[in-house]
Amino acid sequence: MQELPYKRIDRVGQQIRQILGQIALKHIDLSHLGFITFTGVNVSPDLRNAKVFYSVFDPKYPKDELQAAMNDLRKAFRKYIGPELKIKNTPKLKFYFDESQEYSEKIDKLLKDLKSNA
Repeated sequence: MQELPYKRIDRVGQQIRQILGQIALKHIDLSHLGFITFTGVNVSPDLRNAKVFYSVFDPKYPKDELQAAMNDLRKAFRKYIGPELKIKNTPKLKFYFDESQEYSEKIDKLLKDLKSNA
């Protein structure tokens, strides 16, 4: 039997991320929040919980309100994920704002400032 390149939880996380993107395009309109992109999913080892990370381009609300709105949609997303995901239990979703994009922009700005002052 061939060894798979990564763990099952990683594969399930990737699959959930792809399904969430499809759901956002077809079933759940998120445009009132801004342009939302799902950046990653961390699935617990027992596959019962999933942390979903998202970023927002052109946000319409502050981060805390966006996160509350996204978490209000957890049940709706889970309902659509269930039939698509071929595992025994559909994981419970929890949405988190992905800070990495803002962090990298901050670092880029700092580096540009250093370069212009040199």
